[in-house]
Amino acid sequence: MSKKKFKKSYLVGLILVLLIIIFASVAAYKNSSNSNQVGKLDNFAQCLKTKGVIFYGAFWCPHCQNQKALFGSSQKYLPYFECSTPDANGQLAVCTEKNISGYPTWVFPDGSIQPGEVDLNTLAQKSGCTLPQ
Repeated sequence: MSKKKFKKSYLVGLILVLLIIIFASVAAYKNSSNSNQVGKLDNFAQCLKTKGVIFYGAFWCPHCQNQKALFGSSQKYLPYFECSTPDANGQLAVCTEKNISGYPTWVFPDGSIQPGEVDLNTLAQKSGCTLPQ
């Protein structure tokens, strides 16, 4: 390979590496700035937890996934308790002791139990937490 071709190949490779680094940096910045954003329902989900509301579910449960999806990025603040064993073949003792027989199951501070997916307005009404406008 001639010196000229080598220099040209080296320069093209260097440019490609720099472009990859730039794109990776931009993507990392976007991800980090998104994770710091306040979710629309952060305060509502935190209020549910503060009020003593409990959401029992299982990782494999599609209705639980739907329930979490209602909260979007705020789901990380939900008062969620996992009931399933890691192999999905059993129930953890904490849920058995509470007589949780289906997922999702919501338990409210007044002792009432609401099985199944619950809409946000019902959660607000049962908990006393305010939904954002």
